[in-house]
Amino acid sequence: MVSKGSEVERPVIGLPTYVEQTRFNAWDVPSAVLPHAYVAMVTEAGGIPVLLPPAGVPTPELVRLLDGLVLTGGADIDPLRYGGSAVESPDTRSDRDESEFGLFELGRAAGLPILAVCRGLQLVNVAFGGTLIPHLPDVVGHEEHSGSAGGFSATRVLTSAGSRVAELAGPEIKVSCHHHQAINRLADGLLVTARAADGTIEAVEAKDGSFLVGVQWHPEVDSTDRRLIRALVEAAATYRRERSA
Repeated sequence: MVSKGSEVERPVIGLPTYVEQTRFNAWDVPSAVLPHAYVAMVTEAGGIPVLLPPAGVPTPELVRLLDGLVLTGGADIDPLRYGGSAVESPDTRSDRDESEFGLFELGRAAGLPILAVCRGLQLVNVAFGGTLIPHLPDVVGHEEHSGSAGGFSATRVLTSAGSRVAELAGPEIKVSCHHHQAINRLADGLLVTARAADGTIEAVEAKDGSFLVGVQWHPEVDSTDRRLIRALVEAAATYRRERSA
């Protein structure tokens, strides 16, 4: 873990936010929001979290401020981006899609270490040319991945030997899931590195060995296991030092 006492080595980690109608105190207004668990996860790992609201197509200047990126969870990816129909996913956010697909492209071009969570994993697969299952229960015949409203389900996943996820978390992991979509056709450039018992893809990594890890589960809600985010922050600290040099 990166030492919090060393300001020079503390990397800046970008966290895309949602824009949602939000009630607090006397207000009920559209707000840029993100569950605080993401902020706590990055902070505890020694990173500096920076919230990135969707504000149109991002610029290289923004990416140059970052040392790493966590693509956060949230609403469905617009199915029109992978050849689907709009009726398959009514719960989409075009502002996030526009911002985060651009952010991912720029981050990859800059060599940023990237951890993609739930929606983030799905975004990565679509950005690489893959497709998604619009509603996973229709394929697997159950809703065990979906969790309760506002909650998560405990899912056991098996990792692929030799993968980054396996090295960090071991051969079998109990994870917290809340998703009704999943990868359908895996994109070229990605490797499957974890699956659930029903065959659902639960983690992917970049074939080229760069730090690009996508997980279908939510590591931010598991305070007992911070191995993935620690690895991201350490990779981001290395990226920061090498860029400074």
